[in-house]
Amino acid sequence: MISRNKITGIILAGGKSSRMGTDKGHLKFRGKKFIQHSLDAIESFVEEKLIVSSDCSYDVFGCRRVEDCIKDFGPVAGIYSGLINSTSEFNIILSCDIPLINERIVEKLLKSNDDEEIVLIESKGRKMPLIGLYKKQCEQKFKIAIEKGERKLKNVIEQCNVKLVELEDSEVIFTSNINTKEDLMTIENEG
Repeated sequence: MISRNKITGIILAGGKSSRMGTDKGHLKFRGKKFIQHSLDAIESFVEEKLIVSSDCSYDVFGCRRVEDCIKDFGPVAGIYSGLINSTSEFNIILSCDIPLINERIVEKLLKSNDDEEIVLIESKGRKMPLIGLYKKQCEQKFKIAIEKGERKLKNVIEQCNVKLVELEDSEVIFTSNINTKEDLMTIENEG
């Protein structure tokens, strides 16, 4: 497995949270803010943690916070902003709205790394680009995409060498993306 001094953890917390109606990173689940669950999942694997957000209220988490290099450009700019501020070859990228994420899922990414530029979780046939291991070398492809005005993360990822890590059915719940109050109620009722 990759040594932790070669890995930066990057948590994306710059989304608009329009469907939720409030900043998702600050929502609570099991007594902790959503973003804290993502930070906890990467804690034992990384040397440094970055939060990509223009919201200074995230400074309370004691991580370096960087702003999106381009405002309102979505996750393409968020990932690029994290990569250009990282000093590591390997970067774990997580969104702040997956409160069930755990070390086991992150470890699967790290153990699956070969020579690919990106390793992504695949859940029930769906790629999950906001739960991935991105090499620093992807930075240039993201820069070119942004210069071309490409906002679709899927299209940028297709320009990279990608490996998918299939989850077991029992692990799918840990990658649940919480976008609405109904989604939150569902995981609270299951947990």
